[in-house]
Amino acid sequence: MAAPVIETCHVACCANRTPNVVSWGRGGTIAFGTCNSVALYDPQERRVVAVLNGHTDRVNAVQWVHKGDGAPECHLVSGGSDNRLILWEAQNGKFIQSVECKGHTGPVCAVDSIYTDDSKILVASSASDSTVRLWLCSDTREAECLHNLSFGSGFMMDVSLVLLPGSRVPILACGGDDSRVHLYVQANKQLQKAMTLQGHEDWVRGLAWASTGGELLLASCSQDSLIRVWRLRAKSGTDTRAEDDHTVIRMKEDIFEVKERDVSSAFAVSLETVLAGHENWVYGVHWQPPFYKGGELQQPLSLLSASMDKTMILWAPEEGSGVWIEQVRVGEVGGNTLGFYGCQMSPDGSMILAHAFHGALHLWCKDQDSEGEWRPGVVISGHFNAVQDLSWDPEGEFILSVGSDQTTRLFTPWRKQHSEQATWHEISRPQIHGYDMQCLATVGRFQFVSGADEKVLRVFQAPRNFVENFANISGTSKEKLLTSSDSASLPEGASTPALGLSNKAVFQGDLVPKSSEEKEQFNSVSDQYQESYFHPLNLTEPPPEDHLLQNTLWPEVQKLYGHGFEMFCLASDSTRTVVASACKASKAEHAAVLLWSTTTWRQLQALPCHTLTVTQMAFSPDAQLLLAVSRDRTWSLWRRNVNTSESPEPLFSLCARTGKDTAVHSRIIWSCDWSPDSKYFVTSSRDKKVIVWGPCSLENSGGDSVPPPEIKPCSSILDVGDSATAVAFCPVLCSDNSYLLSVGLECGRILLYRWRPGQEPAGGHDWSSCGETDTSQSHALAVKRLRWRPRAGRAGRQNGKKDGQTDRESEIEEESSWVQLASASVDHSVKIFNINKRAL
Repeated sequence: MAAPVIETCHVACCANRTPNVVSWGRGGTIAFGTCNSVALYDPQERRVVAVLNGHTDRVNAVQWVHKGDGAPECHLVSGGSDNRLILWEAQNGKFIQSVECKGHTGPVCAVDSIYTDDSKILVASSASDSTVRLWLCSDTREAECLHNLSFGSGFMMDVSLVLLPGSRVPILACGGDDSRVHLYVQANKQLQKAMTLQGHEDWVRGLAWASTGGELLLASCSQDSLIRVWRLRAKSGTDTRAEDDHTVIRMKEDIFEVKERDVSSAFAVSLETVLAGHENWVYGVHWQPPFYKGGELQQPLSLLSASMDKTMILWAPEEGSGVWIEQVRVGEVGGNTLGFYGCQMSPDGSMILAHAFHGALHLWCKDQDSEGEWRPGVVISGHFNAVQDLSWDPEGEFILSVGSDQTTRLFTPWRKQHSEQATWHEISRPQIHGYDMQCLATVGRFQFVSGADEKVLRVFQAPRNFVENFANISGTSKEKLLTSSDSASLPEGASTPALGLSNKAVFQGDLVPKSSEEKEQFNSVSDQYQESYFHPLNLTEPPPEDHLLQNTLWPEVQKLYGHGFEMFCLASDSTRTVVASACKASKAEHAAVLLWSTTTWRQLQALPCHTLTVTQMAFSPDAQLLLAVSRDRTWSLWRRNVNTSESPEPLFSLCARTGKDTAVHSRIIWSCDWSPDSKYFVTSSRDKKVIVWGPCSLENSGGDSVPPPEIKPCSSILDVGDSATAVAFCPVLCSDNSYLLSVGLECGRILLYRWRPGQEPAGGHDWSSCGETDTSQSHALAVKRLRWRPRAGRAGRQNGKKDGQTDRESEIEEESSWVQLASASVDHSVKIFNINKRAL
């Protein structure tokens, strides 16, 4: 089999903002819903191994179908806001959509599933239509709705299924906004109400069954901050006499009967314990998974709970007394985030995981050396809303991305000690803003400009602490990086004042702790509350979420005022002297592109031309030309004037544009990019067309008498079949000197094309398709931005190849046949693809 043209190198994403969206399988894989997809994450390899696309709206609930013997699962159930449930099945190591359950009329919020005797799958689901449904999925790829429970105007927040001890009868627990836990037993394929458990004083948020030695334990958690554990056991005929004995003090038992094949058996439910320790709503409970010991499956009595008070607690009965006590409490103290939505435990009980309001996963690992100690682990992170823009640094070592979740994030490869492969991680969150982020442009390695839904542009510069930590993680020399970024004046870090939007620099002097005499005499009220929350980090591995939130900010060095509406797009030139910006506009006066000097950060020039929003801009690689494309369906090309002694600043003048009559695109032009030799540029539009224009040669710039050649379409019109929202020229040419382009579509697919100039453009033979992302690689929603790595090779692979090059010639040769493409999408994810030029 030929090597695949496109392989996924990294997916940066995070969990959706719903309680039941994460599930840890017995095979060690964590499944979580991210936007409209389900991501399968391997915590050992620290990367997303697969993305399951099938839902058409947000995924709210994900659950592995656990096997009785604790083997790795081969089925997974997910429910979403598209009112559907999907059962995924593993085939040849890949998960495919097996069965679809349709019937709910509202978003599905909770699912659970078990195998029945005849290896069919029983699925229970709860939805916002106030119903709980029971489904039977068989091998014939069909789902039958066995029963539909209606709760009138109430909602069930969680459902949990298990088989009754000693029988094969399923029992379903539902908990919801009536503060009660309802138990239903399946009889003749119908659900019959067995019992209602009262005790909670607020909505029940989570339920979990565990079976231990012929008995069942049910944990329920609620917004009253309490967890209740109930014990369910089979009653034999001899038990009844003991009840008349009033001398024994015991918990009150509720009894219900179950008929199975004409045999009636009784079961008793009693309250085992009430666990109080959380100070806010408890959203999730999870039992430690059973494990094999001495040839039989054992259920450890260990319960994990997650709460909005930002903590997770591990509960277990004390040896000897059997009293349930708090064993471990982990969580983040401080920070400006909300708490945890749910929790999961690894199959061997050595790792615990919570997911938070902002989608972040928090992982803790049991410390092997010191007993009872847990420490934060490295885990995946990503944007929790649409990603709007991204950019590589000029060296191609890291990626900056901005999103509607109001953050700017920085991802870079990290190689763990003694490991072959580098994995990508977020190592800094330079900007946490109060407005949705829209665009960014890097200026040099450690400086960038970003724009949000506000009229101001903000310029950020990396602090010394980041440069040092980046050197540690990427394996570059610290001294080299610090000299390149003018280290003398660099602040240590940054922090945001309590009510501010601007990151203020924190210098070395601000970090000196005050002496006790100074502390005793408060000069003013403000001295009691520290202004800076920044603590310098010394990172050897990617930081956890709470560090990213407050210790990895970059200081804001400048604000740029000049636009009248919210920022829309940014571009910077290769010589790092000019930044171009544009804002949303419905009139020509607001649609002008503004140019800024990167040395003084003053406005150099306004370039009026378009009548509606400029959607994207690009400077040519030789920095001589600036291209802008617009919602008015036209493009404009600006040329840098030759410097004269009167005006030392590089000013631009209009040299070509399309008008109403010459425009080829009939809808908004979304994106544009330059060929690496600055000869051609490409535009892509909602009208599904991609067109290459040119030639933009500057050979005749010496003599001004020769007019520049007319710029017209150089390629045949490429119809890509869907709105082309992003386009990018690869900076490395193909082996036959043709150009490689990537096109991102509104449906989420990314296409690769080769374009050869000089062919007769009319026939359409100048374009040749050479690959596209398959269903599992594609984004679930529109591609917002595509950016190729500025140089050949894969980031994080060529460390230390500069020295002894003789024995590594072949390896370098091999590496140079790879190129990397980064994509940002509305589906909350940033993806990095490796593309092998030889396979093209």
